[in-house]
Formats: sequence, structure tokens, C-alpha cells
Amino acid sequence: MTSYPLVIAEISGNHNGSLDRALEIIAAAAGAGADAVKIQTYTADTITMNVDSDDFRISSDHELWPSRSLHSLYQEAHTPWEWHQEIFDYARKLGVIPFSTPFDETSVDFLEDLDCPIYKIASLEIIDIPLIAKAASTGKPLIISSGTATYKEVSDAVQAARDSGCDDLTVLVCTSSYPAKPKDAHLARMSTLRNGLRVKVGLSDHTLGSAVAIAATALGASIIEKHVTLRRADGGVDSAFSMEPEELSKMILDCRDVADAIGDGNKWRTEAESESVRLRPSLRFNEDLTKGTVISHSDVRSVRPAGGLLPGEVSKLIGKMLTTGVNYGDPVTWDLFEI
Repeated sequence: MTSYPLVIAEISGNHNGSLDRALEIIAAAAGAGADAVKIQTYTADTITMNVDSDDFRISSDHELWPSRSLHSLYQEAHTPWEWHQEIFDYARKLGVIPFSTPFDETSVDFLEDLDCPIYKIASLEIIDIPLIAKAASTGKPLIISSGTATYKEVSDAVQAARDSGCDDLTVLVCTSSYPAKPKDAHLARMSTLRNGLRVKVGLSDHTLGSAVAIAATALGASIIEKHVTLRRADGGVDSAFSMEPEELSKMILDCRDVADAIGDGNKWRTEAESESVRLRPSLRFNEDLTKGTVISHSDVRSVRPAGGLLPGEVSKLIGKMLTTGVNYGDPVTWDLFEI
């Protein structure tokens, strides 16, 4: 049976400060076929400091958030903790898996009280070994996003997770750029991670469209994560690189088609080809012939459909004598000859 990638709809800041909108995104993602929805668990004060200096600002040439202070950006984008229970309950009601990205150890404790079934470590936090250890110690499946990391940093993060008891670990190839360009995806890293670290691999995708996600599926991604919003035109901190529900639905269908298409490397003739197999060429008599005829090259030919001897048998027929009469188009079979 084909194994499809787990598709995660990342809500992030696309709720635009409205719980109702967050729930509407969850419903839209579920309707599009997403397997899981993810939120982020932090406050502006747990993820950064309210300091008015250049260190605490996004670079002035940033495409989406130029010169924004980190505190104000995260204050706008964060998902209030008092929403979490309702978000989790609603997602479960719709049959999708709700989980979150914690950004500090207090958020892990909070999420444990909600029975969060999976944890994800964000790209920038891949160097926060204590946070990774805390999340891994819960015994829940752990997803680590590898954006911004060197191979050594990914390896260290994986080792920290394993040392802390995680035995269900997936590393996502990720380019921490918003939006990211396909040329920066470097999906070949999936094979490097799978073979080098012996982990499941997937993709956290910030590119526009679905091409990179589809390619990742072809390369064996077990998880595809995409930011999702209702309509990009609604605006919001993440809207520019988020998918709309109709786009998400098409991406999911395309990824499943790709997964189906990969199939089994040891599977050759399939049931779907049965009619084509029936129509393959075989040897047929080229004219009406009487009993006792000695066969020459002109008496038989290779034509579609099957039913007669394989075309490669023709040289063995020359000089053989028919033991019965045959008609034009009859299949050539050995039981018609004196052997």
C-alpha cells in the first residue's frame, strides 16, 4: 500500500489576531485534505525581549518585515495561549491532528497539559539543545526543522533528541527565508540526512506554489509542511508565502499522485496493462493454407494481437509441415505442426 506524506497545515500568524479566523483556517485545511494543523506556542516576552535597538529588529532590507522590532512582530503573530485548548479540541473534532512548536521550556509544560501529541522544533531553535531535550523527554514524536543549520548542528540536535528518549524523529529540510526560492531548497539534503543520521525526512516549505513539495514527495518525504491562510489578500505577517485552501487541496492530490507513481521498483507487468499485453504482437498465418503445407517466411508474419507464438520463434517454423488446414489470421501454435 502506498505511503503518503503527512501534510501539515501551519497556521502560524495567519489567524490575524482572531480565534474565529484560526478555527476557520483549521476547517479549510481539514476540508482540503490536510492530516494535521500546527500552531506556535510563545509570547512576545518568551521568545524575545522588548528592547529598542537594531539587534532586536528585522533587517531594513527584509522583503516582508523590514525594520520591524522582534517584540512587536511576535506580539502580532503569536497565538494566545488561552486559544490553544479550543484550537486543539476543534481540530480533533474535524479529524485532524493538532500540535505545536514550543519556543521555550515553559511552553512545553503548557502543551503537555493539553496532551499535545507531537512537538516540532523550529529552524532557529535547532541550536537550543535544552529545548530539544525537554521536548524529546516527553516521549512524543519530534520533528526538527533544519533551516539555518549546518550538518553538524543538525547532527547535534538529533543526538540530543535521541539522548533524551526520542525514538520517533523526523528532520525537515527547510530554507528559512520568506518567501524562499526553489533554487535554495536543496532537496538533495533529504538523502544526506536520511543516510547520514538514520532519520525520517521531510520538507518544511516556504516557497510559493507546490512544485518543491511535489519534488520532495518524489524524493521520499514523509512530511510536507506548508503555511496556510484563507486568502493571501487578507494580509497578515505570513500571508505572502502561505497557500490558500484550494491550492493546498491540489498540492495534496498531486503529492499523493506522485507517491502512487513511485510505486514498487520490483513491479513490472501490472494488472492495469492486461489489455495492452493481450494486444502485443504474435505470429499469425498470412494466408489460408492446407494440410501438408511446408512453411516458408511468407506464410507467417508478426502482427498484433497476441495469441500466437512469440515473433522470435519464426526461424524455428521454417520448413515445418502443417498437420491441419489454417485460415488467414489464425494464431501460429506448435500443435498445428508435425514436430
